[in-house]
This record gives sequence, structure tokens and C-alpha cells, in this order.
Amino acid sequence: MKNVYLDYSATTPVKEQVVNEMIPYFTEYFGNPSSLYTPGLEAKEGLITARNRVAELINSRPEEIYFTSCGTESDNWVLEAVAEALENKGNHIITSKIEHHAILHTCQHLEKFGFEVTYLDVDSEGFVRPEELESAIKDTTILVSIMMVNNEIGTIQPIKELAKIAHNQGILFHTDAVQAIGNMPVDVKDLDVDFMSMSAHKIYGPKGVGALYKRRGIQIPSFIHGGAQEKKKRAGTENTAGIVGFGKASELARMNLHSHMNHSSKIRNMMWERIEKEIPDIILNGPKDFSKRHPGNLNIAISYIEGESVLLMLDFNGICVSTGSACSSETLGTSHVLNAIGVPVTKANGAIRITVGDNTTEEDVDYVVDNLKQVVAKLRELSPVNGEKGW
Repeated sequence: MKNVYLDYSATTPVKEQVVNEMIPYFTEYFGNPSSLYTPGLEAKEGLITARNRVAELINSRPEEIYFTSCGTESDNWVLEAVAEALENKGNHIITSKIEHHAILHTCQHLEKFGFEVTYLDVDSEGFVRPEELESAIKDTTILVSIMMVNNEIGTIQPIKELAKIAHNQGILFHTDAVQAIGNMPVDVKDLDVDFMSMSAHKIYGPKGVGALYKRRGIQIPSFIHGGAQEKKKRAGTENTAGIVGFGKASELARMNLHSHMNHSSKIRNMMWERIEKEIPDIILNGPKDFSKRHPGNLNIAISYIEGESVLLMLDFNGICVSTGSACSSETLGTSHVLNAIGVPVTKANGAIRITVGDNTTEEDVDYVVDNLKQVVAKLRELSPVNGEKGW
């Protein structure tokens, strides 16, 4: 039995080069970066190098990068800090219905304190309509937050166009780029965004470290108080080894971006071609034009069966897929993303997400599709609605 991991949008294995770069910061360069003696300065050099590498990945200035514990923290920081900084200007925030819960739950939290949030609809492939964003803007709007790439269906939003709409009205723009960096070209200068959230463990780096890009000149309050770290914006002793790992992962992602994209899209396309041809009653959720989709993402709805049953049976055969985003995998109910794009509940219940990565091979494709065919056939035999159309 093979072991095939197909949940790269949930997390990625840490690359050997990244681990090797991190190890000395646990043992040799273990000093506190805030200390002025040599071990502290050696640790600080690691932070400087990492900050430069993350900045190079997104074409920003190093001083615009603030390290955090994860993408979720970065999202929370932006929303809460902008709300606090601009509450005298307005109380209206715009986002979309298919954002990560790090955005949606923070917006819901802010609503308890008097902030108004508009949750934009999306079309059947998950795209925000620019004209609807423009129509939603009010005199009290202070922030627009739209994710760059959806974590479930892989939709790549027209961020540059959306940011321009916001800026034409003097409104700040944030994008959650956790699924984008390392998987597509990301240039903050070209996109003209004010804030961007990132995470290391989505690009073959360690868990527990992320970053926030904040455009130079924009002032927002600190998120964690107690020290002078991260230019007095995010207190707490830095996770030096993790940050160093993020920096190395960013360097590798930048150097290998095109080969990574080509490999992922090739493997993904092979997977979809076989699934579409060999398994009946399958729906592809998200963009049908793969150029507008995360290069490693497939999200499919399998009629007449439950996605969770597919996941468990594939896992028994050594294959790891997801029924949605990892951050909501323990919750009940259908995906809020699939609901928002209009997938009927009966179809959404049969959805699985397959995301490929650098370690996925052509042999893996054959093994997975062969097993998926058997699993689907078996579950449909057991289904009380076998043969019916649409449940």
C-alpha cells in the first residue's frame, strides 16, 4: 500500500533545506535577538536574513514585513487594528462570504462592538464581482478584505482590480494571501495592497510562524503589548528558528516558483482528466478555467455519497484528502464556501478537496484515481439513492 498525501492546502512537509537552516538556531545561535551580546546578535542576523527573504518573495521592503505566529494572527491583527485606528472615521468593513474563518469570525466579533460588515456574494465559481464591491462602499467604509486564493475551491481573485476600487475611494485594502504565496507570482507593488497575510507552513516551512505585510507609512496599533519586538508592533520573544525556516522556505519558493507551478498544474490536470473521464456524476467546484485556479487544487462533488465516507475509505488505503478546509474539518455542516457558490447541500455533502504538491508523482495519480473509483463504486452500491439524479 502506498502513502499518498493530497492535502497540501492544509499544510506541507518541511523541506530538508529548511530544517537544516533552522537547526543551528535551536542549539548554536540560541540567543535572544533582543540581547546586545554576541549570541543575541547572531540570532538577530537570522531574523534580518529571513525578513529580507520573505520581502523578496512578495517584492516588498524588508521593513514592511512583521512576523507573527500564523496567517490567522495576521488576519486578526489587520481587522482589529484598522477598526481601532479608524473608528472615528467609520465603522464599515467589506469582505466576502467565502473568506477563511480567520476573517469571517473576526468580522463577526467586531460586529458585537458596533462595526458593520458587508459580506459580498460571489458568483458560481467563487469570484467577487468588482461592480458589487464598488456598490457596497459607503462613506463609513474603512477596510476591504478579500482573500487572494480561496483555500477550498482555489479561486484566484482579481485583487489588483479590487484594490484599485477601494483606493479610488480612499479605503485601505487587505488580502489574505496564505494560499497564494509560493503557488503563484505575488507582487505587492503591482497589486497595490496595503496589507497581506502569509503563513510559513503552506510553503514547506514550519508551523507556528507567519507574517503580515504592512505598506510603509500606514500606522496601525500594536496587536500584542509588552515589548519592543517587530518595531514595537508585536511584542514577545521571536520564534527565531521558525522565522529562519520561514525565510528559507520563502527563498526556495521564489527560486522554484515556476517549476513548482508547472509540476502542480500538470499533476492536478492529469488527476482531473482521469476523474472526469472515469467516474460518472462528478462536479468540479470552482473555476473551470484552470488558469484562474490555484495550480494544485481540485474540489469535486461526488453525487449520491458522503465526502466524509470517501475520506475515511481513502485514508484506509493510505491516501489523504480533505472534505473542506482543515481549519473547519471538525465542525458539522456543509462548507460555507460551497454554500456561497450555490452548490446544493446534497452535492456539497459529497465534496472532497484534493491538493497536490512538490512530492506528488504521476504514479500517485494512478494509485489515487484507481482507489477513488473503487471507493465511489462501493459507496454508491450502499447508498439508498444509488442511481437517482441529484438526491
